[in-house]
Amino acid sequence: MVHHLAGQLPQAEILEDITELKEAYYSGPKSLPQGLEPVSFGTSGHRGTSKKNSFNEAHIAAITEAIIEHRKNDDIAGPLFIGRDTHALSEVAERTVLQVLGAHGVQAYVAHDAGATPTPAISHAILSHNRDSGNPRGDGIIITPSHNPPADGGLKYNPPHGGPADTDVTNKIQDRANHLLLNEYSPPKSTSPVLESQGKEIKYNFVERYVSDLESVIDIKAIREAKISIGVNPLGGASLTYWRAIQSKFDLNLTIVDSTVDPTFRMVPIDHDGKIRMDCSSPYAMSGLVALKDSFRIGVGNDPDADRHGIVVPSQGLLNPNHYLAVAIRYLLTHRSDWPTSAAIGKTLVSSAIIDRVVYSLGRKLIEVPVGFKWFVSGLLSGEVAFGGEESAGASFLCRNGTPWSTDKDGILLCLLAAEITAVTGRDPGEHYREIVTQLGEPSYTRVDQPASKEQKERLRSLTAETLGIDLLGGEPIRAVLTKASGNGAAIGGVKIETESGWCAVRPSGTEDICKLYAESFKGRDHLQQIVKDGATLLNAGTK
Repeated sequence: MVHHLAGQLPQAEILEDITELKEAYYSGPKSLPQGLEPVSFGTSGHRGTSKKNSFNEAHIAAITEAIIEHRKNDDIAGPLFIGRDTHALSEVAERTVLQVLGAHGVQAYVAHDAGATPTPAISHAILSHNRDSGNPRGDGIIITPSHNPPADGGLKYNPPHGGPADTDVTNKIQDRANHLLLNEYSPPKSTSPVLESQGKEIKYNFVERYVSDLESVIDIKAIREAKISIGVNPLGGASLTYWRAIQSKFDLNLTIVDSTVDPTFRMVPIDHDGKIRMDCSSPYAMSGLVALKDSFRIGVGNDPDADRHGIVVPSQGLLNPNHYLAVAIRYLLTHRSDWPTSAAIGKTLVSSAIIDRVVYSLGRKLIEVPVGFKWFVSGLLSGEVAFGGEESAGASFLCRNGTPWSTDKDGILLCLLAAEITAVTGRDPGEHYREIVTQLGEPSYTRVDQPASKEQKERLRSLTAETLGIDLLGGEPIRAVLTKASGNGAAIGGVKIETESGWCAVRPSGTEDICKLYAESFKGRDHLQQIVKDGATLLNAGTK
């Protein structure tokens, strides 16, 4: 049910008290025995809030200490590139990270202007540094809870490959951090003489390095010459400085429609559930830019760390992320002649099957992986994967010459691609999508969060084709039951069922008492609802 204030600017009474958030960050428990929540790395690092003792100074210090130990064990001796977004807790957490790194003499590269640095700039910087084999390998820490509400904080680690760390690495960091917190680890303070004498903080112009390289991956000349009008809403995030630099360097017809940066995110309309959430794929959070859809050929938005994209076009308003991925893939496969024809397109298993149809119609290879961008890292790095994308509006792709650009999601890149598509073809991505579905069929797609007990979630993780308990899905015979992704054989953590004209996937949440049910039909909304109904029965599958 959509909240009655969704799409409206928040009133003062629901804004976070930033001073209170920061004070709680420092004053909360210092160890697990004192009531601190344990460190927990999900698909996007450790997340929490100081209000619930799940993102406090002790957490960040212990995680940083664990990362330092991991670097020693893995012989990573180069710089550690530091990024952060504009959440209130990101600012204080960055200080903690730098204190611990400084105490250990680790060389940290930080923004030259002390500003925010988005995820894609860190990934690109790591790859650029490590491209020279004479350099000691570098890695990165990005302090962000992504699009989550203003009270949240987050931290993720990107190893020398530039992308999200895999589970083996994050488990080690998580376990070591919790061991430190169990034993009342005491982080170094900024007044420490050791910090003053050994700190190696280097000012680094991430903006210039990232923006100056953009022509290697995007046809900026075509956008400029076509005078494509671009409206940009950074949603108060780290992309603001980058969009300003892009406009200045390339002389684009680009307007930033809201340049407000405020850690309460008072300028972001309320999301579907009554919370402030900087989700650039939400029609509610993006309602301000959607209202301006006829003022620009392309409207774009990013979440606070700019690893996600939102695309607004006159023909359709805010594009569904799945729809835009299909358009982007088709365009790139037909306009990047230097890409190796053997390079695959990667998608997560809960992304729309319209992507499959686009890829196969062009005679290219598709690989389907579990949820999480980490599964695309090695392929993007080697060039074996030309494009990796997921249903939650995250993607990246190769440079125009087929070399790696980034191995993490890049929302700025996907926004610029929408402008390139419009400039080169004369049609916006929404018009391209209508052409695609006219040729390949139109999907109906949904995601439903279902309440699920711990026992039900465990059963979902252990389901097999033999214990499924159903033969039909949406009235059609089941042709495949997957508990491992077809592209790499990795466990899904749930189950995906496919039929001739539809599919559903059910995955238990790692942090909440829910399971996520994704479903799609190429036979219309009524058939989709039938698939959803059948898929919901999987919660009790295997109980007989």
